[in-house]
Amino acid sequence: MIEAYGSERKTSVLTEKKRLNAIKDDIAPWLRDLPYVVLQESFRNLDTAYKNFFRRVKQNAKAKGFPKFKSRKNARQSFRVRSNLHVTDTHIKVPRFGWLRLAEHGYLPKDGRRIKMLSATISTRNGGATWGVSLQVEEQVPEPAPATGPVLGIDLGIHALAVVSDGTVYENVKPLRTIERKIGMLSRELARRKKGSANWGKTKTKLNKSHAKARHIRRNYLHAITSETVQKNPSAVVMEDLNVQGMMSNRHLSRAIADLGMYELRRQMTYKTEWNGSAVVLASRWYPSSKTCSQCGAIKSDLTLSDREYRCAECGAIIDRDLNAAINLSTLTLA
Repeated sequence: MIEAYGSERKTSVLTEKKRLNAIKDDIAPWLRDLPYVVLQESFRNLDTAYKNFFRRVKQNAKAKGFPKFKSRKNARQSFRVRSNLHVTDTHIKVPRFGWLRLAEHGYLPKDGRRIKMLSATISTRNGGATWGVSLQVEEQVPEPAPATGPVLGIDLGIHALAVVSDGTVYENVKPLRTIERKIGMLSRELARRKKGSANWGKTKTKLNKSHAKARHIRRNYLHAITSETVQKNPSAVVMEDLNVQGMMSNRHLSRAIADLGMYELRRQMTYKTEWNGSAVVLASRWYPSSKTCSQCGAIKSDLTLSDREYRCAECGAIIDRDLNAAINLSTLTLA
């Protein structure tokens, strides 16, 4: 393809396929052991890359997007298969590989939802520590009825991950900090290994599993928070439009903020409220939700991060600062 681009003439996937068939027994005889559909899907991806590249060349685009060679070690390993796919609650049948046991049993839906057996993508997960399979599922979802519950405001923070205006408090579980010591130990062990050796690969797998454990704990906790909130049938959920990237620039708080998963919580809340006939309303990041009294509306401009209670000098109200901010967010839609 590089030679074709240099001489300003196109190449085709059919030409590349014929060239591979002529030399694959010499350079890669193990390709004979793979299902033919794996190579076929790889050539489909190659064809898409060719078409996109020459289209951008024809349009004289600034970024041509020359197709990149995929690394055998560092790239995300994946392949796609088509036809002859059979799925049960515990196994999936892949051509040439036969029946493969699923680690999570009963995960695929069987209650009237139809699985599209057009293709299955099998790829590495958690940095190559595990393998997963992705299938398309078709489901008829009825239009949700509008939610009729009260408006809920949610204040996000480091002291408590989320505080809801109805008084519910979700503490920060700090998933990364719980296994930070193990990650540091494995990182030092990996630095002592010779890169590319068998022991280096074993340590790298252990390190990837540790990071995956923290990620899974965080995501599971966020799902629990968003699902429990949506089950209250709120007519709207008000959250601040936080500048998470800007908050990460604080070197004293960046690790703690990254461990929260604020954007993931907002993403989950957005699609779950849509499923429930509700919506997420984003308040301006400049709205003084923490400095405004939820009782009288007075603004306390000298409130600092160390003040965990909001004490109003106008009406004498004393309330937790995070709950005060959540209540102000919940009344913002009424204003």
